[in-house]
Amino acid sequence: MTEPTVASLLQGFFTERLTRHLQASPQTVSAYRDTMKLLLLFAAQKTNKAPSRLTIDELDARTIGAFLDHLDNERHNSTATRNARLAAIHSFYRYALPLIPDRAHTASQVLAIPQRRHDRAIVSYLTGPETDALLASPDRATWYGRRDHALLLTAVQTGLRLSEMIGLTIQDVTITTPGAAVHTTGKGRRERATPLTKQTAAVLRAWLPEAGPPPIGPVFPTRRGTRMSADAVQRLVAKHAAAAALSCPSIASKHVTPHTLRHTAAMALMNAGVDTSVIDTEYVGEVRDEHAPGIAVGRDGIWGKVALRVGVAGEVLLQRDGQRVHRPSAAGFGGSRRSAASAISCGVALRYQ
Repeated sequence: MTEPTVASLLQGFFTERLTRHLQASPQTVSAYRDTMKLLLLFAAQKTNKAPSRLTIDELDARTIGAFLDHLDNERHNSTATRNARLAAIHSFYRYALPLIPDRAHTASQVLAIPQRRHDRAIVSYLTGPETDALLASPDRATWYGRRDHALLLTAVQTGLRLSEMIGLTIQDVTITTPGAAVHTTGKGRRERATPLTKQTAAVLRAWLPEAGPPPIGPVFPTRRGTRMSADAVQRLVAKHAAAAALSCPSIASKHVTPHTLRHTAAMALMNAGVDTSVIDTEYVGEVRDEHAPGIAVGRDGIWGKVALRVGVAGEVLLQRDGQRVHRPSAAGFGGSRRSAASAISCGVALRYQ
């Protein structure tokens, strides 16, 4: 029996494992594709071979480790990105292992490479004046300015993920009022309709005729009518944040990214009195499992000092022993999670539940 080549293993991984068996989302397939492309190019340069001629032995744990160092030192990727790349490589080797039993040791060594632990920084958000300055930055006398203003306003109001923003098509947007909304399919294939305010609906109603031919054209296209890339949107947000800092200097101290706008939307909703569970599930598409690993249940009244972490909707989470994250108990704080969060922010000791 002929031993599978790296090329045949990759083809099976993408066409059988990801697409047919796991029915992975296009975003997952794209991320895994980019990882394997980077790995093959790195290994090809290291071995002076064409990517199509690489063997599993040349993609061993030492090569994978060197690739991860390359991501750190030359591409300057964050730890989160490094771990995401490693997860894609692990997934490929878990698929390949039963197909290459004579290379089981090589595959096992790669699978033993651990994820790197890292601190999770609190994501900043924009205040009202900062948001106004950012939205005023694009020059709406130009086509690009009108597109950028519509994109920034939609992001700040809806809290859509970057992938959801660039994936929006004209048919996904309902601009008639009442009932104006954007329809998206987020993580876990969760479909949701995010309501639009009158201001956002009016801006999109004026913008969509300029965006391109309906119904499948992107809502925020390039000048050629194609979808914007994630990098292009990130540069767009950074450019307008730098311009907004001239009139609102407080923005200069913040690293403003598309995710910052997502967090800004969640904080605005919470400050308006919207329940955090509604924000998580109906607006920003975060599904939280109260009994998932990492959430403490039945701690029998253990008291101690805690570290704080802010969730995607601005809710306070508790961190103990530097690892596990727990939700605050509402017991003894007026029966509400927000009351518990207020007590924690004042340095009050909290009892885990």
